[in-house]
Amino acid sequence: MSPEGLLTFVGNASFGVVAVALLLVGLSTWVWMLHAWTEPAVFDHTGALDPDLPHEPCATFSLLVPARHEERVLGATLERLANLRHPWYEVVAVVGDDDAATRHVAEAAAARWPGRIRVVVDASVPKSKPRALNAGLAECRGEIVGIFDAEDDVHPEILLQADAVFERTGAQVAQGGVQLTTLRARWFSLRNCLEYLFWFRSRLHAHLAHGFAPLGGNTVFFRRRLLVAAGGWDGDCLAEDCDIGIRLSSAGARVSVWYDPRTSTREETPGSLRAFVRQRTRWNQGYLQVLRHRHWKALPTRRQRLVAQYVLVFPLVQATTGLLLPASIALMAVGRLPLLLTLAAFAPLLVMVCVLVTEMVGLAELSRSFSLPIGWRDYVRLALTTIPYQVVLAFAGVRAAYRELRHRGGWEKTAHHGSHREPAGALATEG
Repeated sequence: MSPEGLLTFVGNASFGVVAVALLLVGLSTWVWMLHAWTEPAVFDHTGALDPDLPHEPCATFSLLVPARHEERVLGATLERLANLRHPWYEVVAVVGDDDAATRHVAEAAAARWPGRIRVVVDASVPKSKPRALNAGLAECRGEIVGIFDAEDDVHPEILLQADAVFERTGAQVAQGGVQLTTLRARWFSLRNCLEYLFWFRSRLHAHLAHGFAPLGGNTVFFRRRLLVAAGGWDGDCLAEDCDIGIRLSSAGARVSVWYDPRTSTREETPGSLRAFVRQRTRWNQGYLQVLRHRHWKALPTRRQRLVAQYVLVFPLVQATTGLLLPASIALMAVGRLPLLLTLAAFAPLLVMVCVLVTEMVGLAELSRSFSLPIGWRDYVRLALTTIPYQVVLAFAGVRAAYRELRHRGGWEKTAHHGSHREPAGALATEG
């Protein structure tokens, strides 16, 4: 074979490998997105408990609210948490010893609701969310520990629902729904909101079906004795929610996930593209840390371990395929490929179209479930941002891998502004 022929063969083979990789990633993503809608029984099982079934409160709750430089949003959150419909709970706000402004807001709320809200001062160094959670855990009195973020809009009946989940399922860990609602704050916000819809409505249930539970960071509840026995959260992990979920799943904990749009906690999308990239970098790097820690190796079956590895390594897969997708489309458009290879290259594009159609249906579901106004421009925006959004996710994945290789584990915190509480915030456009 001539050097020119060898080069052509290597190029075609490489393109074929890329096409297969894109196809597999696209198919796995699509299958997880559709899990909850595969059949009526699965849809019912992944939804909320029957609200008509009577339930008397049984458990006592301690709600941890870690807050750092959150003076703009913490007051409203604590007010909501102080007025939940449950007779036996306390709110434990955890603030840093170097954050006077947030501490002032928390202590003012504690003075307004004595006996309901307490303030714990976290003196750990360096500061991180899991370290704050551990400081708060040491002060909790309830049987069940719940986690909420400082900007959360929490439904008044969330504890009654969580109480019922623990009582009826015998769960030791229970994850509720969370939904971003600032659809138009930035060009990427609409897609970010849809990610949350599919994650909490379908994908998290799909992972749990494999005995593997990468939990969310809030609206998640644990039996306190289970958390204490596990040693609390890993203070150095950037994805402490995923880490604790993997550790508890691997130890055989009974995990339940329920989804009810009515009581799902509402949050805002990051306020800028830079903030979004930093947030996604932190999550991706945290997943890579969990992969490196290898707690997933204690999962009982090979299939569970394989699924766990794939989910945890997905940031790297996403980074690679996200960068290759635009290049593959360009090469297909201008390159001279063999007919069979050209036809094979259309397979991942077909899956991408199927995912986009599913997202459009999901957008209508998001509008219906959360009473969010959706117009035809939103569907156009959804289609136009498909590839740019994937490129941004790929960049965040590459950045996470780089930081992990360089052992840069600093916590890149996301600032919150409370735009999900302001009607104008949901309709704002990026300037």
